[in-house]
Amino acid sequence: MKRRDLIPHVVFLGPASVLFLLAVVIPFGVSVFYSLTDWNGIGKTYQFVGLKNYIDVFTGRSQFLHSAKFTILLGLAVVVLTNVLGVALAALLSDSFRGSGLFRAVFFLPNTMGGVVMGYIWRFLFLMVVGALGTVFSWEILQLPWLGTPGTAYAALIIVSVWQGAGYVMIIMIAALTGIPQELEEAATIDGANGWRIFWRIKIPQCMPYIMVCLFWSIATSFKMFDVNVALTKGGPYGTTTSMAQQIYNDAFTANRYGLANAEAMVFFVIIFAVTFLQMYLTQRKERELQ
Repeated sequence: MKRRDLIPHVVFLGPASVLFLLAVVIPFGVSVFYSLTDWNGIGKTYQFVGLKNYIDVFTGRSQFLHSAKFTILLGLAVVVLTNVLGVALAALLSDSFRGSGLFRAVFFLPNTMGGVVMGYIWRFLFLMVVGALGTVFSWEILQLPWLGTPGTAYAALIIVSVWQGAGYVMIIMIAALTGIPQELEEAATIDGANGWRIFWRIKIPQCMPYIMVCLFWSIATSFKMFDVNVALTKGGPYGTTTSMAQQIYNDAFTANRYGLANAEAMVFFVIIFAVTFLQMYLTQRKERELQ
């Protein structure tokens, strides 16, 4: 490449490359280094301990494996319910009718709220409102200690996460459903297909690229859950609802085990990278099948 042709590349890509180096590459390298030490995050001295922090992670000497198990179980439930509910709402609201815009706005509104704010709002509802309603109507399910036991706290996190994310999936799927050519539906109707069969045999296959996007987004969001988790349950009761991100935070800034926290962050990065790579591979393969 001639020097004259190299100048535009340097001008346009140089600043972004420098920022990427300073904001991503160098901090990542520093994190890898500290994951091999016993630094407490405060002092100026530390000792090189090699792979001890990683061994502690995988042998259960830290709580990271427990938080990883909880995060995976929570993510599976949230991903399935969020996408099922989002697609169902999109199917109901994809056709324009009086008030459809209002319903779309109402269901999408939770996604515009910050996770911390939403977590504290739902914490107040579970602690003060839900129990009172259960007493008034004598419904035992509403009188449960929603944030007081591992099972009910797990259910509470699922409810809040699905309530927040379903509207986002709904908006994407409405755009997908409204973009399907009418000729396909008309041809299927002429062939005698009912609305249910048209939905499953025509609309869903045509929307698969959008569904894969929604799956990728919901998986990434559930795996990186932090703010809702902290505000709603604070990882309790007894640490049973601590997510991976919250566990890393606790080890780094509460227990002052910065080296261990960096090792956990590296493992967390590998997990997210593997999930992202698998999702992209499946998405591209599905798109090639539909072409």
